[in-house]
Amino acid sequence: MLSANKSAIGAHFSGSARKKGIKSEQFFVIFNNTSIILQQTVFTGHVTLITKNKYCYPILLLMRELKNRIRHILRQRKDAMMPKDRLEKSKRICQHLMKLIRNDETVMVYTSKEKEVNTIPLITALFKQGNPVIVPIIVKEDVSLRLSYIRDFSVLVPSTFGVPEPIGNEIPATGKNVDTIILPMLGFDRTGGRMGYGAGYYDRFLAKNKNIQKIGIAFTCQEYDNLPVDVNDVPMDYIITEEGVVYSKGSENCGDQRHKDS
Repeated sequence: MLSANKSAIGAHFSGSARKKGIKSEQFFVIFNNTSIILQQTVFTGHVTLITKNKYCYPILLLMRELKNRIRHILRQRKDAMMPKDRLEKSKRICQHLMKLIRNDETVMVYTSKEKEVNTIPLITALFKQGNPVIVPIIVKEDVSLRLSYIRDFSVLVPSTFGVPEPIGNEIPATGKNVDTIILPMLGFDRTGGRMGYGAGYYDRFLAKNKNIQKIGIAFTCQEYDNLPVDVNDVPMDYIITEEGVVYSKGSENCGDQRHKDS
């Protein structure tokens, strides 16, 4: 049974988290057809009420189901963009992003597919600035990323999932060589939350390489308030859209202040 302090919005619930058939580390309770969400961490039995309506009845939905619903919404938004707008906004994202990159940094950047933020302008700018560039190669067998330096675009050929990769022309690299990583995002929120495509390639890579600076890039239309995240979802240090830096970790602190130049 769950108990609650019903008098407060954002009330904390406690009780048994394990329900039959619930195998995820977190789940959400959706009341009727509204966006009223309870988030529960199975390991601690802690539940947080994100939004409150005392007249609603709970229905449990697995985290995966909720994420898939949101992914569907975000794909529709992204796919609705016109190619010309997508390229123009990609160039603006590149301009904002390059203000965060130091000349001596080695940058790992994804090679974009058609409807993603186009990274050709970014990689071109990195080459021009003299930054070493590393790209990921998808390894489906163990859901991992293999890394390779690239020195020009001619080595990229369509590969796994249609992603351009330097197959046959690899210059091996490792996570230890990377200072900053530029990540694709299907969705984001203003707390540093990132939603990927669901396979977990980047989250697995980042879990093994914790000291890399993480910059997520996306179009403004891909923002989604209060993305559902679990313990495997790695937050971003910066999030950049065509409007500029929309999230910066520790921006009020005295640490890395590169975002102020943007």
